[in-house]
Amino acid sequence: MRLILGSASPRRRDLLAQIGVVPDEVRPADIDETPGRGELPRPYCARMAIEKARAVAAAPDELVLCADTTVALGRRILGKPENAGEAAEFLLALSGRRHRVITAVALRLGERIWERDVVSAVRFKRLSDTEINAYLASGEWQGKAGGYGIQGMAGAFVPWINGSFSAVVGLPLAETAALLAGAGYPLHGGQA
Repeated sequence: MRLILGSASPRRRDLLAQIGVVPDEVRPADIDETPGRGELPRPYCARMAIEKARAVAAAPDELVLCADTTVALGRRILGKPENAGEAAEFLLALSGRRHRVITAVALRLGERIWERDVVSAVRFKRLSDTEINAYLASGEWQGKAGGYGIQGMAGAFVPWINGSFSAVVGLPLAETAALLAGAGYPLHGGQA
């Protein structure tokens, strides 16, 4: 069984490698990620992962793995910032507050789709202008939901997390391993 990773994220490839999974091929999904009017963060995130899985061209016997990570501040979805100004707005909004990080994983084999999502609570310390400006200058905010990556410099902004660290990075490993095993993908060197 071939595994296709429908994501260009190097973080997701690194996380899969932690559980001994190396995709046979990477085919990033290209979809419109605009939230629907009034769409709430958790259903939005699940929809994105499923739409990505459906968008990846694959043979009937190829297993497609896609994921989406969304940062939610209340009912507001903080996506990937368009520019440093928007990243600064996101960081200011998150400063000193608790927010949710939702990561949905979708697995497709032929027409069958499995999906799981994980919600983690993350608290940011109160950020100084110096910290925000240094983070913006680092460029680490680019391409990251909510304008930050916990696995980089922004890890210093997070004194508390309740949930899955790997999900906040971009892929909940326990849930992903369970989905893969359930679909018959050989984990831990076993044969399917």
